[in-house]
Amino acid sequence: MGLCSSKLNAEGNYDPSPFTIFMATSSKAKFAQQDYQAKYTGTRPILVVCTDDGLMKMANGKVFNTGNHPVEMFVPMLHFRDAGFKFDIATASGKPVVLEMWAYPTADERVKGLHDEVRQMMEKPKRLQDIKNLDAYSAIFIPGGHGCMLNLPSSVALGKLLNIAHARALPTVTLCHGPSVFLATCVEGTGQAECAYKGYKTMCFTDKTDAFTPSIGYLPGPMPWKVEECITEKGVTVVNKKESGAVTSDRELITGDSPDAADNLGKLAAPLLVKYAADNRL
Repeated sequence: MGLCSSKLNAEGNYDPSPFTIFMATSSKAKFAQQDYQAKYTGTRPILVVCTDDGLMKMANGKVFNTGNHPVEMFVPMLHFRDAGFKFDIATASGKPVVLEMWAYPTADERVKGLHDEVRQMMEKPKRLQDIKNLDAYSAIFIPGGHGCMLNLPSSVALGKLLNIAHARALPTVTLCHGPSVFLATCVEGTGQAECAYKGYKTMCFTDKTDAFTPSIGYLPGPMPWKVEECITEKGVTVVNKKESGAVTSDRELITGDSPDAADNLGKLAAPLLVKYAADNRL
């Protein structure tokens, strides 16, 4: 196996190639600390919805070692914390959060510090179906990473919560492969036949890039399904054609295109969350 081939790990699954690890990860995350003049002073945390599944079976049968991307999770949360917010963490089954540890910024003390702060919640998260409404929350944040594609887009419980958030314009933040969860809003059992975000604009990790990455060993094979294609079919408009760290907002939806968008997403979203909370007396 060469530098551009996915690496078989001890569990029999595949990590990204050494070339990909070198090019696409860093020991320190890109994070520009902001001085947020207006901060949240209320008591409602942000609901952080994570994946508890880290094994993605590719179209060729090989299994990718995935989860939530740690930079996509913790960097926006650093901005939210600095703007005064606290967190509540949930997964589909209530099992622990799974991270793509091969992407962990091991020399980043800010990320490691925040990880330590929320570690207990990550190890014993709430179960989505036990959260009946969003009355106790100030926003929803769904980190990316291929792992969020595994059981969240088919989660009736998540779909119902996203529909509630949509109905009250509660800020909903996600990035990279996170927009896959838009599909949950219209799965059978939610009572909705149409995607809540039909007509919305979003950033998303592109199918074009997902199709390319097996050639450099980031993925061990072709994708089992395509996020951009599927959400487009539901009427959502993906505005980016490539990944550049870009972010956008459309009504309550605040999105970024890739791990490189994590810092920009936090900087965009944090003041919007503070404003929404102030305007709605949360």
